[in-house]
Amino acid sequence: MAENLVIVESPTKAKLIKNFLGKNYTVLSSYGHIRDLPSKKSELSLSEQKLPYATLAIDTAHDYAPLYVTSPEKKKRLSALKEELDLKTTIWLATDEDREGEAIGWHILEVLKPKTTNAVQRIVFHEITKEAILEAIAQPRNLDMNLVNAQQARRILDRLVGYELSPLLWKKIRFGLSAGRVQSVAVRLIVEREREIKAFVPEESWSLTAHFEHDSKHFTALFQRIGEKKITLRTESEAQAILGAISGGEFTVSSVEEKEVRRSPTAPFTTSTLQQEASRQFGFPVKKTMQVAQKLYEGVQFGKGKNAESAGLITYMRTDSVNLSEKALTEARSVIQKEYGKEYALSEPRRYKTKSKGAQEAHEAIRPTQIARTPQEAEEYLTPDEFKLYTLIWKRTVASQMAEAKLKNTGVDLMVRSNAGAKHEHFFRATGQVILFPGFMKLYLEGRDDEDEEDEKILPELQEGQKLAAEKIEPKQHFTKPPARYTEASLVKKLEEEGIGRPSTYAPTISTIMGRGYVLREGKALFPSDTAYVVTDFLTQHFPNIVDLKFTAGMEEDLDEIAEGKKDYVKFLDSFYPPFKKIVQEKDKTVNKSDVVIEHDDELEACPKCGSKLVIKLSRFGKFVSCGTFPTCDYSRPLEKPDPAKEAELKELQEKLKDEKCPECGAPMVVKNGRFGEFLACTKYPKCKGTKAIEKQIGMKCPECKKGEIVEKRTKRAKTFWGCNRYPKCKYASWDDPRKASSKE
Repeated sequence: MAENLVIVESPTKAKLIKNFLGKNYTVLSSYGHIRDLPSKKSELSLSEQKLPYATLAIDTAHDYAPLYVTSPEKKKRLSALKEELDLKTTIWLATDEDREGEAIGWHILEVLKPKTTNAVQRIVFHEITKEAILEAIAQPRNLDMNLVNAQQARRILDRLVGYELSPLLWKKIRFGLSAGRVQSVAVRLIVEREREIKAFVPEESWSLTAHFEHDSKHFTALFQRIGEKKITLRTESEAQAILGAISGGEFTVSSVEEKEVRRSPTAPFTTSTLQQEASRQFGFPVKKTMQVAQKLYEGVQFGKGKNAESAGLITYMRTDSVNLSEKALTEARSVIQKEYGKEYALSEPRRYKTKSKGAQEAHEAIRPTQIARTPQEAEEYLTPDEFKLYTLIWKRTVASQMAEAKLKNTGVDLMVRSNAGAKHEHFFRATGQVILFPGFMKLYLEGRDDEDEEDEKILPELQEGQKLAAEKIEPKQHFTKPPARYTEASLVKKLEEEGIGRPSTYAPTISTIMGRGYVLREGKALFPSDTAYVVTDFLTQHFPNIVDLKFTAGMEEDLDEIAEGKKDYVKFLDSFYPPFKKIVQEKDKTVNKSDVVIEHDDELEACPKCGSKLVIKLSRFGKFVSCGTFPTCDYSRPLEKPDPAKEAELKELQEKLKDEKCPECGAPMVVKNGRFGEFLACTKYPKCKGTKAIEKQIGMKCPECKKGEIVEKRTKRAKTFWGCNRYPKCKYASWDDPRKASSKE
């Protein structure tokens, strides 16, 4: 039995914290959530399965009471925790300091059922270091039920939306689809961006670039205006007209403007900005960034033997605050003076204010636990990815407390007169930049999304009235570009800007929409699948609130108010669910499946089977062409136009197999072309869904039974193999083509 039982989520975290506490403390891990809403009805007890709300697992008639179940894989872990308890045991809940962590701690207590609540202490810490853990032990608090209720409200809300909407999608579109409060908004953003891209009409423009060389420095200037009138060149003829007018003319420096500017560093990392920057700098997906950050937070062991020391390397990585503690600010100043000199340090710390909605200012930004521990000192104990991320966090933190950069921006106007005798003065402009004092730029510069943008050039010293001859003047065609597709990083940025989701939800939201096939990735770019368009249009038309950005952001604010104790979570759920449920029931009756899945295309030919209009439908494998009179006529084909040779081959195969009967009902069968090739389907579909594989004989007797024919088959994963057609009487099968083995013999 333990005198003091400290419970955390992660075994790595437990091992590390154990090093900081004495022999009187036993530290164990819950391995995350001990219990949750059931994923399927069978996880409930037999009596609970009989309840009218068993499938939903939420009693909507009685304050939305949830039916929680202990995860089967956690029962052994739960027993280990219970074995450490007696009446004298003090339980220290040391789960993460966010809503999810607070809820995990509450669930643990609900399952352990300690004899007295006086024996329960809640401790929180922002970093896993000895100093932070001992300070937390010295300042325990009670479990915050406002945070627990906020997490419960989110979980229940997401269950209500998902479990009510998803079955409707199955009935009206196709089986296996899902909807979610945040995921459906994210999908809508990606669908709308793709439609913007497809609808975009590029506009042509031209530029004139004059190339110069002075004092052995090459620089360029862009044509801007005639006199005081700014000119936009729309066509090649307009560009050539200007070029012809000034060809051979001498340039004069008409003005030189120099302005000293200061540039400040960006704020320390929040969850969102870390995900964005890791994507820009290293190409890390959001999920990977959080996995690596989790390892840095839980810590590593430094050194060996008696000198070994274990500690977390960074503070808690799920945060929307940009605050730094006084201790961190002092450490940063000391490191800056030591590594870069006093001129790079600030006399007073630089403090940032969080701009994101619902930010929790009591938290800290993501920073190294010991700023004095440079990346080089930690490198040998880290994996390459951990080293990259730690270096990024260290640089961003230190740079945020370094002096401003001082730069000199220079703008030069160069004038050339028309050579046609006219007095028109044509002006070109060159811009440049000189770094007078690098400040924080000596250590770190934030990455950019506009990768095509060129850096500012350094110009030579030029004087007003100075004459210059252009080496060449180059016309160049340009086209406006459509908006860029979202990347994981830019999608997170958009969600944060709109107030949708919170730090802990970004990574799982993106994993969900990609895992369920709504969103695909090509390089870094995200684009929607066919299913995403159909589901988004359905939800936008029939459930506009669910995919409305402002409505979803408003719900996040409601959850924040629940966490602050300003709003009752039952009343919040009650304001949403009854109207939502009513709409679901109404749409179930009034929306026809044919209205949802059909797209009309005037360019489609008439049905070759009955002459009716063909339409485009959606299956689990994508879009396909079907007869608009289905099920009266069952003609279908892939979306691509049929190959005449392939059509003839299918017709020949149909003739060969015309006597095949359905194994389910005995009706005639017809050849269909599916995902894995041709197969036989019952002509009474959809009343009868009987199918039969088409044997593709290779003209070879089975080498094992000598009676059957060898046929080519495919697995569910589309992998080809060869087997006897007398299966299961003969179980011969081979991954290798038996004809090749026969020829070698």
